[in-house]
Amino acid sequence: MPADKPTIKTTIANGRSALGAGAHAPQTFRNPVPDFANEPERYELAEPLPYQFRMDRRVFLQSIAGGFLLFAACSRDASGQRRQVSDSVDARLRFGADGSITVLNGKVEEGQGSRTEVAMAAAEELRVPLQAVTVQMADTAISPNDWITAGSSTTPSTVPAVRNAAAAARELLLQFAATKWQTDRQKLRVDEGKVRSADGSKSLSYKDLAADEAFLRSEANSMEAAITAPAEWQTLGKASGRINGRDIVTGRHQFPSDIQLPGMMHGVILRPPSYGAILQKLGESSSLPNGATLVQDREFVGVVAQTAFAARQATEALAAKTTWKQDKAPRQEDLWRSFREGGKPQAGGERERVSANLSNAKTTLEASFEVPYIHHAPMEPRAAVAEWKDGKLTVWTGTSGPFNVQNDLAKTFGLAPEQVRVIVPDFGGGFGGKHTGEAAIEAARLAKEVKRPVSLRWTRQEEFSWAYCRPAALIDIRAGIDEKGAITAWEFLNYNAGGSGLKSPYRAAALHEEFIRAETPLRQGSYRALASTANNFARETLMDELAKAAGQDPLAFRLAHMHDQRLRVVLEAVAERFGWEKRKRELRPGRGIGIACGNEKNSVVATCVEVELDAATGVPRVLELCQTYECGAILNPKGLQQQAEGGIIMGLGAVLHEGIRYADGMVTNRYFRQYRVPRMRDLPKMDLVFLDRKDAPSNGAGETPIIGIAPAVANAVFALSGQPVRQMPIRGPRTKAA
Repeated sequence: MPADKPTIKTTIANGRSALGAGAHAPQTFRNPVPDFANEPERYELAEPLPYQFRMDRRVFLQSIAGGFLLFAACSRDASGQRRQVSDSVDARLRFGADGSITVLNGKVEEGQGSRTEVAMAAAEELRVPLQAVTVQMADTAISPNDWITAGSSTTPSTVPAVRNAAAAARELLLQFAATKWQTDRQKLRVDEGKVRSADGSKSLSYKDLAADEAFLRSEANSMEAAITAPAEWQTLGKASGRINGRDIVTGRHQFPSDIQLPGMMHGVILRPPSYGAILQKLGESSSLPNGATLVQDREFVGVVAQTAFAARQATEALAAKTTWKQDKAPRQEDLWRSFREGGKPQAGGERERVSANLSNAKTTLEASFEVPYIHHAPMEPRAAVAEWKDGKLTVWTGTSGPFNVQNDLAKTFGLAPEQVRVIVPDFGGGFGGKHTGEAAIEAARLAKEVKRPVSLRWTRQEEFSWAYCRPAALIDIRAGIDEKGAITAWEFLNYNAGGSGLKSPYRAAALHEEFIRAETPLRQGSYRALASTANNFARETLMDELAKAAGQDPLAFRLAHMHDQRLRVVLEAVAERFGWEKRKRELRPGRGIGIACGNEKNSVVATCVEVELDAATGVPRVLELCQTYECGAILNPKGLQQQAEGGIIMGLGAVLHEGIRYADGMVTNRYFRQYRVPRMRDLPKMDLVFLDRKDAPSNGAGETPIIGIAPAVANAVFALSGQPVRQMPIRGPRTKAA
């Protein structure tokens, strides 16, 4: 039996460059910010639930002064061009009269560790201890608009902006001291948040700098900031736990579902019995208990009461007497056929070359892979508290996109964006599933009616039923090899899931890869690594089948076709660490090993596993996992470890059991007892190796580690049983009756 507590070994290794010396400049932060608008097939942001309320006349909020912001300097890049405002000191830093330092950013903390990483970035460049920095995140009245927290973009976009601003502030402090003391700025250094005179008799701090507005105004936009090189890091690159970890484990931290306001009431929404159901007749409001208020706005129906329990009881009583019109609902068994009928691949061009090469190939393979809808299953379902005061709406909620939700609220209620404030406390998980603001809109509508603050929390059943899920994927592949085992043709068609991870890292004489949009019966949107989970699963699984057809080892076959040199490095590293060749020779009966690799979000990963099969169910049991991962220069090793472990465990859920089931227009597995996520006994022994590339830009680590586990397990099952894997969850052959 596997141990109740799995063994996890973590190693940080120096990452060698696969691209040659000088391929990356460590001081250049030019990783692209994800462009969701221009790459919808890659990111697929879900649309919020449609609400159409009757509009009131607009009211406008007077502007609010938010305290003194240091505004005088901004950093410049190597070309001398002024950076965008998000890199400037005034957008990022607030220095208090008490000596406090607050870093402002518009990203959110949903468990991924961004609060700590942002604090480390600022502390590094300001030359202050980590505990001296407070991070203010995701408040639309205070924070700069760092866009949505998605696409692993915090590390490559927001962290550099914070570093640039902090470096400019450090330089400004040095210039301030040089001016005050009439000395050469080059003789001064900042240490422990202070700049000292050469003889040590005088010192100045950021507190002193913030108090001299005249200097700030005169030095506006004149500072050039040098970013600290990795070799000189004192805070970055060192392992750091969550800076608010004590508050979380002791219960002091308030999640969105914990927010309490004076006079607050509780709301519940009357949900349709199925997707697309239309309200025909609402139950009599006279059936509501005393103290409960009915709120109806067209098809939006909710109940507000003094307690959440009373509101839930009243809504259930109302639902029992409400009738709906339901159209014919889609059937789950028709899903894959509907995908193919709803979208057609491109004709001609490279597809013709693929077909021609297939006709001349020594061996051809055709396969279809099916990946179900997956739920995000966060610990904290959607929640919001809304309050209207003096024509202004304030909402506390858990969302990855505070500024998007601000705009949605403004449009919904006919307000100017400045009249809406969205505050996002650190919340209990999202994994791409909380980009929208349904709960915020619902709570705001109820609060508007009763003229009191309203708290609204989705139940677990509502979360499973009405939140969006990861897109299902149907992937068709055609491939051929010649007599030497070289890939002569490769056609990869992804229906519905998206273009993330679509491009192959392997050479092929003729290649066609295409994402084909399809109509979906379920609401879908972003998810950790989105479509690359399905794309990598299908591609890497077929690579093992091609290797077998060519009579080659799966590792050797990959390396022979690899054109991504960064990926080659991690693939070779994981094979060496796992002992691929030795394990093949010494493998125990009833066990199989598998290997897989992939690239996503400017990072590369390779995974090896050893598995056995449950004889009665065919469910794989992953005994050991070894993963090598490279995402550039490592900013926080502990945070990286936590992200990788979380991604692997999340990926294991889809391997073993996860998948949305639906019938009659509604999800049927709406409870955790029906939707099986990984448990402690499911976890393997893990050996994680992180290649630290100090010569490369840092990339986000929240997504890429998830993409390797499913294909590695599928390949191990294939090696063990001889039967190709075509579906998730993964099942091998049964060898005895259940």
